Amino acid sequence: MPQSRSEVISVKVKENVTVLVEARSFGGEREVSDQLFDFQSVADTIEAITESIAATINKVQPKKATVEFGVEVTVKSGKLTALIVEGEGKGNLKITLEWGG
Repeated sequence: MPQSRSEVISVKVKENVTVLVEARSFGGEREVSDQLFDFQSVADTIEAITESIAATINKVQPKKATVEFGVEVTVKSGKLTALIVEGEGKGNLKITLEWGG
């Protein structure tokens, strides 16, 4: 697995809104700290995960549902990427469903 390093990068969340994000950069010595990255690919990943989990929860119809997951922001090949797990690692989803009471 390539070495990674953390850098603080500028990420465009929407028009006229930029935030600083600590992201891991994989491979090579490409400088990323002076680039502006678009958050849309990360938002799309979060949306897809959330929609998939929501569809499953809607099928089982609990009275209450809580979902928690972490997304790591990385820079790969010059693009911002969202990861739940990389390579052989583990990813965690904490899902609590309640039917009673």
